Formats: sequence, structure tokens, C-alpha cells
Amino acid sequence: MKLTVLTYLDSDDENSKEYDPVVTQVARTLRGLGHRVSILGVHGDVKRLISGLSRRRPDLVFNLMEMFGDNVFGDIPVTGLLDLLGLRYTGSGPGELYLSQDKGLTKKMLAFEDILYPRYAVFSRERAFETGGNLRMPLFVKPLRSDASLGIGGKSLVHDAMALMERVAAIGKELNDAALAEEYIEGREFYVGVLGNAQAKALPPVEVDFTGFPEGVPKVMDSKAKWDERSKEYKGTKSVLATLPDELRARLQKVAVDAYRALRVRDYGRVDLRLTDTGDIYVLEVNASCYLERSSEFAMAANAMGVDYPRLIERIVNLALERYGGRR
Repeated sequence: MKLTVLTYLDSDDENSKEYDPVVTQVARTLRGLGHRVSILGVHGDVKRLISGLSRRRPDLVFNLMEMFGDNVFGDIPVTGLLDLLGLRYTGSGPGELYLSQDKGLTKKMLAFEDILYPRYAVFSRERAFETGGNLRMPLFVKPLRSDASLGIGGKSLVHDAMALMERVAAIGKELNDAALAEEYIEGREFYVGVLGNAQAKALPPVEVDFTGFPEGVPKVMDSKAKWDERSKEYKGTKSVLATLPDELRARLQKVAVDAYRALRVRDYGRVDLRLTDTGDIYVLEVNASCYLERSSEFAMAANAMGVDYPRLIERIVNLALERYGGRR
């Protein structure tokens, strides 16, 4: 097939050092599977995006768009544009992406399906205060919609009302986003990937090992733990395939699939969970169209199930095609 890998960086050169490595990895994998592959990198120019897609006329767009221009939520309207252009593409559409990115809406959808989540409150400058139950300190405060741990750091865990309001104000000023305050859930953290649509299947759980985390620091994957390679938080965490009893593994996977379906995620995604000492499983986030880099937790889990990276990328392509009514 003729495939176009769509990314948000302004270059069509797959050897560009600006690219996230996942772009090159996916493009080369698709070529290895026998497809004719082009890369379209557009940062914030709608006309260039439309003309680039019109020239290429791909059979399928492999969508790796994470933002558009300076808009970190720009991946949502980009998928709407793909719909308007009548193009087939991998991953979730504008509705599904919006539901999963707005963590307040995510919790409301989970509540409707009786899926456990931390009690929360939303502080927005444009809308009235929202609450999802009577909250108990400490609270974890993060942006309502930003992902990749933006706005999450050492001050995110608050123990009193003054610290809460300071953090809410900082998120509004620094990220121009509403703030979500949720009860901090102490426990083990798991990432459970899910692959599929009508027959969605959970991958083996991956656990975040906090063994080397600094003492006295809340065990959460904040921006330091994810991105600052020189920090103690980054060096003190690692993702490992979870060693679990069969019954617990099945419970984690069932909650993940239930949350995936509740948010209408398409093709692939990842659900972040916390397991308490009492055995309760809380859904922290649902990540539609999650990160697909070769060493990511999603790819690691797929490989543990016997699906190597080329087969994983091929499976995502086929899942998208099946949704559009045909398999190539």
C-alpha cells in the first residue's frame, strides 16, 4: 500500500535529528513490510498539511501527530481534518482523543461504567467548579488536559488548601489549562496496553519499578522521572514486565479493557492503573493512540506476548483498515 507517516515536525527527512525516533522506526518498519512509505512533517501550516496529503493520496495515514503548531491539543483537529478529507488513518479520532485528553470527562465516562478512579475536583477559569466526591488530602494536582507529564513535578502533591490553590494558579498561568486535583492513591503502578477494536485484547501488564526513587518523594512519574536523564527520579525508575499471580493479572487486564472501551479508544492505547494494598484497582489515565517507540512500555508488552515490533505496527495498520471496511 501507499502509506504516509504523519508527524508534527517541519521536515520530510526521516534522518532529521529533530524527529522523535518513533517516526523513523515506524516508517522503516512499514517499508520492511513491503509498503511504499512517505513522511509528512507539518508543524503548524494547515494549507501545507492539506496540500501534502493531497499530493500523496495515501491509502492510509499512520498518524503520529501529537500537536499542531504551538497547540498541544492540535492532534484533535488534525484527525478531524483527516476525516473531512476522507482519508483513512490509524488510531483514535477527534472524539476519542478529546475524551481521553480531558481527564475530568474521562472520569465521568468511567463513573458511568462503574470503573474505579480517584475522587477529584476540576478548577477551571472558564467554567464552574466541578467535583467528583468529597476529597481527602493529600491531593495530586495536574493539568486537566496536558499529557507527557507536563506541569507535574515536586509541588504537585499538596497537603493543604493553600498549597492546592497555589498549584491551581500556577497551572493556569504556566500552561493556560484548567487544573485537576485528585486524591493521591498510594500503591503499585501498572501500564496495561490494549490492542484491538471489537475484540480488544489487553497486553501483559508492565509495572513501574520505583525501587531507586529518592526517599520522601511521591512515587509518581512526573516530568523529571520521564524526561530528565540526569535526575535521581529518572535514574531511580524503570519499567519492567510485571510478575503477578494469574488472577491479579486478569483483573488488571479486565479493568484496562473496560476503561479502553468506556473511552471508545480505537486500534490501540494504554491504561495507567494503581493497585492499592487492599487490592483495589484505580484507573489513573486512558491514553488513546499511545507512544509507539520501539522501547516503549506498549511495544515491550506486545513483544512479551509474542508480537514483535514489525508485527505490532502491521497489526495496527490492519486494525485501522478493518474499521474502514477492508483489509489490504
